[in-house]
Amino acid sequence: MDIGRARTLRKHLTEAEQRLWQELKRRQLAGMKFRRQQLIGPFIVDFVCFERRVIVEVDGGQYAEQSQYDADRTRWLEAQGYRVLRFWNNEVLAQTDAVAQAILECVDRRV
Repeated sequence: MDIGRARTLRKHLTEAEQRLWQELKRRQLAGMKFRRQQLIGPFIVDFVCFERRVIVEVDGGQYAEQSQYDADRTRWLEAQGYRVLRFWNNEVLAQTDAVAQAILECVDRRV
């Protein structure tokens, strides 16, 4: 994956990613800067706070088909010192505040 692909993904967020981005952008969450669709090693992650090394992934229905890939990917990212949080699309859409609170709690713990 490359930077061009990450740029394309930034322009075409899913509905759930758009909703979550509204909570994360402009340092709205604990003053932390989040970036969307960022390249880390060989992977593009949905959202990342580099300062606290927290990655947030939003998974849709395709997750079941790629669960082994995602497990390997998560292990690699964690080996690089990141904490990976995963939320389902419907969870983000139906419980946006609870998801944002869970992210906030994780960011606060990783001082």
